[in-house]
Amino acid sequence: MATDQNSPVEWNLRTLMADAGMFQTTDLIQPLREHGVQLSREQVFRLVTRTPERLNVEVLAALCKIFDCGPSELITVKPQRITPAADAAGQGRRDISIGDLRPVRARLHRPDPPRS
Repeated sequence: MATDQNSPVEWNLRTLMADAGMFQTTDLIQPLREHGVQLSREQVFRLVTRTPERLNVEVLAALCKIFDCGPSELITVKPQRITPAADAAGQGRRDISIGDLRPVRARLHRPDPPRS
């Protein structure tokens, strides 16, 4: 469940916890410790309630072991939509296909010959 609508990923930790019968963020502290991950109560709260910007690989591995899942079940990448701002920047132009693109001819300017 991603809390940020603009986030490119959907963070499914809360759903996996509910499926496992864990309904409080503190329910995750001990299982993490059993897998060698020491996080404070506040860190676990943020991990559960917010989509993390960065995630330690050891934490990811521990979560996958705890919930017997793969990273793709924990993190879902949302498809990106092209916005009008991207169109204005030329990044999302759909009226030109790659086959319509042609290279621009280079123009060489030779220096004037030295005067004697």
